[in-house]
Amino acid sequence: MLKAVTGFVSKKVFDRDFIFAPLRLGVFALILSAAAQSQTLAPGGPGRDSQWPGAGKQGVGTSNTLESKIWFTLGNGMLTEVFYPQVDTANVNQLQFVVVDPKTKKVETELADAVHRVKPLRPDSLSFQQINTAKSNEWKITKTYTVDVERASILINITFETKKKLNLFVYYDPSLKNSGMHDSAWIQGGALLAQDDNIASALVANPSFNRNISNEVVAEGLSTNGFFGVNDGLTQLKNKPGDVNLDSYDKAENGNVVQVSTINPTKYRTYYRQSVITYAGEPIEPFTIALGFGKTPEEALKTAQISLQKGFKKCQAEYDKSWTDYVKTLPKVDAKYQNQFNMAAMVLKAFEDKTTRGGNVASLSTPWGGGNNGNETTTGYHLVWSRDLYQVATAAMALGDKAAAERALEFLFKYQQRADGSFPQISFLDGRQVGDSIQMDEVSFPLILAYQLGKTDKKTYEQNIKRSADYIAKNGPFSQQERWEEKAGFSPSTIAAEIAGLVCAAEIARLNNDTASAERWLEKADEWQANVEKWTATTTGKYGDGNYYLRLSQKGKPDSGEKIEIGNGGGIFDEREIVDAGFLELVRLGIKAPDDSLIQKSLRVVDAVIRVDTPNGEVWYRYNHDGYGDTYDGKRWNWDTTWRGNGHPWPLLAGERGQYELANYAWFKGRETPSSVRGRSNLKAELQNQRLWLGRAERRLDALLAFANDGLMIPEQVWDKPEIPKTIDLGFIPSSLKFGEGNGSATPLAWSMAQFVRLALNLKAGRNLETPDVVYRRYVEGKKN
Repeated sequence: MLKAVTGFVSKKVFDRDFIFAPLRLGVFALILSAAAQSQTLAPGGPGRDSQWPGAGKQGVGTSNTLESKIWFTLGNGMLTEVFYPQVDTANVNQLQFVVVDPKTKKVETELADAVHRVKPLRPDSLSFQQINTAKSNEWKITKTYTVDVERASILINITFETKKKLNLFVYYDPSLKNSGMHDSAWIQGGALLAQDDNIASALVANPSFNRNISNEVVAEGLSTNGFFGVNDGLTQLKNKPGDVNLDSYDKAENGNVVQVSTINPTKYRTYYRQSVITYAGEPIEPFTIALGFGKTPEEALKTAQISLQKGFKKCQAEYDKSWTDYVKTLPKVDAKYQNQFNMAAMVLKAFEDKTTRGGNVASLSTPWGGGNNGNETTTGYHLVWSRDLYQVATAAMALGDKAAAERALEFLFKYQQRADGSFPQISFLDGRQVGDSIQMDEVSFPLILAYQLGKTDKKTYEQNIKRSADYIAKNGPFSQQERWEEKAGFSPSTIAAEIAGLVCAAEIARLNNDTASAERWLEKADEWQANVEKWTATTTGKYGDGNYYLRLSQKGKPDSGEKIEIGNGGGIFDEREIVDAGFLELVRLGIKAPDDSLIQKSLRVVDAVIRVDTPNGEVWYRYNHDGYGDTYDGKRWNWDTTWRGNGHPWPLLAGERGQYELANYAWFKGRETPSSVRGRSNLKAELQNQRLWLGRAERRLDALLAFANDGLMIPEQVWDKPEIPKTIDLGFIPSSLKFGEGNGSATPLAWSMAQFVRLALNLKAGRNLETPDVVYRRYVEGKKN
C-alpha cells in the first residue's frame, strides 16, 4: 500500500517559508502525487451508491456558440451537473473544495459548512459567481465561472481567503454518461483524468498542475483516486482525523469514483472583520482550474490545456460577448422586469441542444436525486417533453425568434412523432422514448404550433399534420395521462389542447384543399367543445354551489363520485374533491370567453382550495392533495413512495392566471372582440374593469419575479409554509429554504422561464399573443364559416 510521506495535513504544508516560496509556474499549484514505480489501484470498488445533486440550481451556463458543446450548473455552493456533448447527457456530480485545519483537524466542505451566495455578474450574460463563507467565519471561497466558446471546457477562477493557515483540497466527483457508476479515474501528466466508455474528463489548473518528475512522493501535497464513501480522499479525512498517513491511490477503476487533491498556495489572503489584508502586503492572484471533456482522455486533456493556456480573462470576455450580442436583440420590457426577462430568454436559448437543433430539455437537473440511486443511466428532467417544448417555442415566437420556434417544431416532427401520429410522453434528443403513456395535449400542441408558424406546406401537412390530427380525432378526448402525467381520463386542459389542435389542423387542411379532413376534424372539435363541461365539470360538488371544473373525470362522468387515487401516495378521494386550474387553457387557447360563468365559478373554487398567499405573491398548487414534492419535515421526495411527499405551489401557474387576467383585460378593452359581441355600454365601468384586470395580470408577473432565486432562476415549485424544517436532506433541498422561495424541485424549469417571457411580452402587447386566432374566431366570436 502506497503511503504519502506526510499525508494530507503535513506540517510542512504550512511552513511559512514554503507558503511564500513561489512555485515554478505561479502562485498556486495542485500538487499531484504519484509513484510511477508502484502504481496502486484503489480497493473497495465500486463504492457506495451514487445520487445526483440537488435540483435547485442558482445558475446555469453555456456559451452562445455551437462549437462549445458543454453546459454547467451551479447549486449548493458547488459546480454540479456538467452536460457534454449534448444537453441530455450529464457527466459531473459535483466539484467543490474542502478545507482542513491542520491544528484542530477539523474538516469542512463548501456544501455542508458554508453559507452560499450566488451573484449574476452582469445582466446580459449567463455569467455567475459563487461566494461561500464558512459558518465558522474562518474562510471564504469565491468562484467565477466561464466557458471556452471554442471548445468543451469550463474554467473556474478561484480566490481563497482565510484568517489563518488552512489546507485546501479540490474534490471532484465525475458521473460520466448519465450514471454514477462505471467510471475510472487516474492521475496522468499533472492532470486528474476520468473516463466512462466514449466520454472522458480532464481537470487541470493554472498556475501549475505540477507532477513530481523524479517519481518521488511530493511531501507537500497529495492526490488520490478512490471510491465514493469507501476510500475517497474526503472519506479518509473524515474517518481518520489527524492521521497524516492517509492512503493514496493512483487509480480507481470501474465504479463510483472521486478524485481529491491538495492545493498548496504560496500566499494566503487573510481577512479580519471588514478589512482584507495579505501576508507581506503582497497582492493576491486567484488561481484557475479548467475542466475539459472529450471522446477520449487525450482529447479531454488537450481541450482543458488549450483553454487554460488561453486564459480565464480571454475566455470570459469571449463568453460574455456571445451573450451580450444576443441580449442586444431582445425586446425591451418594463425596467423592473428587464434583468429577469433577459435571464429567462438566455436560459431558454441555453437549453437548446447544439447538435440536435430544436431539442430543448425541460431542466438541467434531476430532482431529488433521481431515485434510490443514480448508479445507472438516470434521466431526470434533462429530456424533451412536447408540452414543455411548445411553451418554449411560443416564448421564442413572442421574442421574435421565429427560427428557434421553427427548429422546435422540426425537432418534434423529426425525432418524436411516430408513424401513427402520436408522440411519446418524453424522449431523449435522439427520439428514444421515456415513459409509456400518451398525453393527448402533447400530440396536439405541435399542430397548434405549426399553424401559428405558418407551416402549412403540402409536405408538412401530409407527413405530419394529418397523421396527428387523425390520431387525435380517433383516440380523443380521453387521454392516458393529463398534463401532470399521473391519471387517465377526461381533463379540461387536455381537451382544450385537443380542440385547438384539431381546429388548427383543419385550417391547414383547408389551405391544402383537403376539405373532407377539415370537415371531419372540425366536427370532432365542435362536439368536444360542446361537451367539455358535461365530461369535466361537476354539478354536485362540495365547493361553492357545486358546479365547477374538476382536475379530471376518469370516465367522463363528473357527478358520479368515482374514487380517484392521487399519484405519489397522495391518497384516495371522491374525484369531485380534486380541483386544478387547468380549465384556464380553455380561455388561453380561444375555446371559452374569459367571462364564461363556469370559468369564473371554478376560479372561485380554485382560489378557496389551492391558492397560497406567500410573501412573494399568490401562487397555486397543481391540485389539492398533491404528493409530488419534498416533505414538510424536510425529507426529499422519494421515487418509490416509501413516504408521502408534499406537493408545493408552482410559479408557472401564477403566470397562467396572469394570462387569463390579461385575456379579460383584452376582452373589456375590445381588442379581441367587437363591441357588438361584448354588449357593454358603460364606458366608465369598462375602463375600471380594464385597469382591474391589467393590474392583476401585472401582479402575477411581479410574483414570478419574486419567486426567482438570487441567480434569477425561476423554480418549478416554491415552499408554501412559514415553518421551515429543523433538519433537511442536505444536498437535495436548499439550505436557505424560505416561505415563497424555491424548494428542491427543478430550477430553473424551462416552462417557468418561458411563462415569465410570455407574460411579460403579452402584457406589453395587451393580449395573449399565442392564442390561435382561428380557434378564437370559431368559438368566442362564433364565426364558424
